[in-house]
Amino acid sequence: MNPIQFDNSYANLPDAFHSRGKVKGAPAPELIRVNDALCTEMGLDAEWLRSEDGLAMLSGNGFPETADPLAMAYAGHQFGGFSAQLGDGRALLLGEVLDADGERWDVQLKGSGRTRFSRGGDGKATVAAIVREYLMSEGLFALGVPTTRALAAVTTGENIWRDEGSLPAAILCRVARSHVRVGTFEFFAARRDTESVRCLADYIIERHYPQAQGLGDERYEALLSGIIQRQASLVAKWMQVGFIHGVMNTDNIQIYGETLDYGPCAFMDDFRPGCVFSAIDSGGRYAWDQQPAMAHWGLIRLVESLAPLLADSREKLQEVAERASATFTKRFEGDFLAGFRRKFGLLTPLEEDREFVQSALNILSQNDVDFTLFFRQLTRVAAGQSSDSLESFFNSQPDAQAWLMTWQARIKQDAAGMEERVNTMRAINPIFIPRNHRVEEAIQAALEGDFKPFHKLAEILAKPFREQPENAAYEKAPTDEEKVRSTHCNT
Repeated sequence: MNPIQFDNSYANLPDAFHSRGKVKGAPAPELIRVNDALCTEMGLDAEWLRSEDGLAMLSGNGFPETADPLAMAYAGHQFGGFSAQLGDGRALLLGEVLDADGERWDVQLKGSGRTRFSRGGDGKATVAAIVREYLMSEGLFALGVPTTRALAAVTTGENIWRDEGSLPAAILCRVARSHVRVGTFEFFAARRDTESVRCLADYIIERHYPQAQGLGDERYEALLSGIIQRQASLVAKWMQVGFIHGVMNTDNIQIYGETLDYGPCAFMDDFRPGCVFSAIDSGGRYAWDQQPAMAHWGLIRLVESLAPLLADSREKLQEVAERASATFTKRFEGDFLAGFRRKFGLLTPLEEDREFVQSALNILSQNDVDFTLFFRQLTRVAAGQSSDSLESFFNSQPDAQAWLMTWQARIKQDAAGMEERVNTMRAINPIFIPRNHRVEEAIQAALEGDFKPFHKLAEILAKPFREQPENAAYEKAPTDEEKVRSTHCNT
């Protein structure tokens, strides 16, 4: 068995970027799950992770010699208000792993204990938070959405106190291409530490945006453009699967364009553009249909943080900001429309498609139609099946029939044949998603020490586009009694 070999570039940055130190560890850790497929992708030994030494690393009790544990410093705008000092209050970056292609992966423990940035918290995580993040992140990955990944999860053998009372604790081993956020740049910008902003920007260019190298001072605007395009594309993908992040604060906007932080996130059942699940988002700031605007807002905060590197006058900075805004809008609108075209089976683009998509979404909203079931059943209708089941999702049968006539007239204008259309729709319209009531079932069972529902759901979600007759019950929308109407951070 081979232990993880770390190669730690972030640890080589100046001390202001992080706080080194180990955590207290877990009193009686037990393994919940190891992600074998991810181990293979990263070139890691899954059996080592299951070993005594592997469990010690996953629980914070002992690390390989090549690890260099640290908590990362960052700031952030949270619900619009700026906090100059946040940082990894319950996370520890162990180091980076190089895969067979030379690509770097951050390996981080989440919920491992106090750090210098804990701000009075215990630095721990509940089983509920870890189960949610594992299922949601791996579920999004299987749906084709860029995300941090879950490498492994362990219980710690202790209970911690939260609003709900005493709850079992757990630790997630999370991996990502990067854990640097917009808030990391804000941390140094707020301190007017331009040299650290430059140091971080150069580090990110070298590691993640090498296409910006060799451009001189123009490299910083090229970096900005790259970050913006990835984030715009990410939000479009979220919306195509009905995902609502819930806490799109700037400390959760990752510079590589991966989904980061799975606190009060959720998937829509009935389609409602203003849908909100987060119990702390009373104003609907991060609703499904507000996510593009909030991503745009957060990225403008990045422009402000990079300002000394981007321009030497207010006028030039305004020009950069306008270009950045236009880049976001063009990329988001293009990816959003292209994705929904595929969901509807429209393979020959027409000018009126934007209006068609918006009109269709309006009809779904007016009729309380389940978002995922609608598109999956539409795929079956495209394959020649009866439309009866699809029509049954609508409150108004005339609305359903009128819309179907509009869709059928539109696909007749398409040059693509039935087989190509259906294959395209099957590849983008999932059968299985991490439905909130199923995730909640897995959480409640895990809180009682039963991880079987968690394991079963994880296996189902790994194949979201594949027919699984034996798991047909997991396709269904929740009953009114099963619906989850609010979600929590579990911090």
